[in-house]
Amino acid sequence: MEPTVVGASVLSGVDALAAYGAKLVVLALNLTIAYLAYRGYRQSGREPMLYVSGGFVFIGAGAICEGMLYDLAGVSISAAGLVQAALVSTGMVLILFSLRSGP
Repeated sequence: MEPTVVGASVLSGVDALAAYGAKLVVLALNLTIAYLAYRGYRQSGREPMLYVSGGFVFIGAGAICEGMLYDLAGVSISAAGLVQAALVSTGMVLILFSLRSGP
């Protein structure tokens, strides 16, 4: 298996596959939580659950976007990190808003 160059380090194919697998697990968990929160919103009609759902979608997207932007799109690591931070921060603000908006 040929090594993959990532930044200043070299990952073997197995290490890169493990890293992508871990990112997919994180994404699956985030989307599951977002789905359950959305389902809770549909059942109860409580708007804060909708914000929780949206927040987890943004956090899940942020969790995987940095590596994908850097590895696949050729974006610099600092720009990819900025995009990730913006997405995760947006998700956290939505969740914070849902907690502050009350019942």
